[in-house]
Amino acid sequence: MYKIKTFNNIDEEGLARLPESFEIVDGEDYDGIILRSYNLSMDEISKKTSAIARAGAGVNNIPVDECSNKGIVVFNTPGANANAVKELVVLGALLASRKVFEGIKWAQGLEKNESVAQEVESEKSRFTGPEIFGKKVGVIGLGAIGLLVANTFVDMGCEVFGFDPFISVEHAWGLTSDVTRINSVDWLFENCDYITVHIPYMDSTHEFVNAGLLGKAKDGIRIINFARGELVETEAIISAVQSGKVACYITDFPNESFIGVDNIIAVPHLGASTPEAETNCAIMAVEEISDYLMNGNIRNSVNYPDCELGERGNKIRLAINHRNIPNMVGQITSLLASEHVNIDNMINRSRGDYAYTIVDVDNSFSDVVMDEIMGIDGILNVRRFV
Repeated sequence: MYKIKTFNNIDEEGLARLPESFEIVDGEDYDGIILRSYNLSMDEISKKTSAIARAGAGVNNIPVDECSNKGIVVFNTPGANANAVKELVVLGALLASRKVFEGIKWAQGLEKNESVAQEVESEKSRFTGPEIFGKKVGVIGLGAIGLLVANTFVDMGCEVFGFDPFISVEHAWGLTSDVTRINSVDWLFENCDYITVHIPYMDSTHEFVNAGLLGKAKDGIRIINFARGELVETEAIISAVQSGKVACYITDFPNESFIGVDNIIAVPHLGASTPEAETNCAIMAVEEISDYLMNGNIRNSVNYPDCELGERGNKIRLAINHRNIPNMVGQITSLLASEHVNIDNMINRSRGDYAYTIVDVDNSFSDVVMDEIMGIDGILNVRRFV
């Protein structure tokens, strides 16, 4: 029986997809974790834990580096909430353009009397804003969400330009031919009327949109950020909005500096807050962690490579997390051969400093062999499926 601990309320439809050999526990001894935004510390992770699944895209609430060093695979659910975020990005563009938010706030403050309709007619010009149709939209990041956003703005009659030097083949195939690929972020800011950001947050993307980039922007540009708050430099965007360089900044990540600043609309982190997205994320997280714990397959990990050998059937399978260093596979296969263990099938993949190997063998072997594999320098975790 595989034991799973949840650190947030996970959608019940998703948890219902767990196989019969799984159970949700509340103790301190468990094989895997499913969570959403809970800030997880290493002290809370059981020594038995070999997998953590985040029902969402961002994993900055998980100690990924420490998990990697212990051979714990961290999964996320890219694309499961893509449509929900896409819809809010479109809403963000409309809010940035038409001053609907400001108009509603003003209308709610009117006194109740017979002159309301007349007052509205006389003051509505204060909230005039441009249409999106025909405007230039720059999409930074063409992953699961950026892809949908770009295609949607094309459908809305916009000229769409995309920037993503690392676009996958799958996402490139899904991108409409009407999206023009651009190799320069500077060009996007210099020429586009709207910029929407859809890149992951990491050290290299911290304050990706900064004072230097904003200084090159077209006057009156509108910027939408439903990816991560830290991707945009707070003081720089406030200064650009106050100077008029940026007509409006829409973000899903409020902070204390944005409160009361005109033309900054901070949505309370609602990008994936739909029942459909929560269900989709939970289902994907459950499928990822159960396949890994039962079969050793990795899909959508943020710290280890995707590596799949299908269902193990009646074979004995070894799943080995290790450092990406020379002769690692050779040492593993040589050790198995020395113990007269015949390899039926095998796959090895690497990602940065870490690698993963799955080996299907024909005959059983003792725990001594497991100990010997674990004793190889650079091995981080070994699991045997029988």
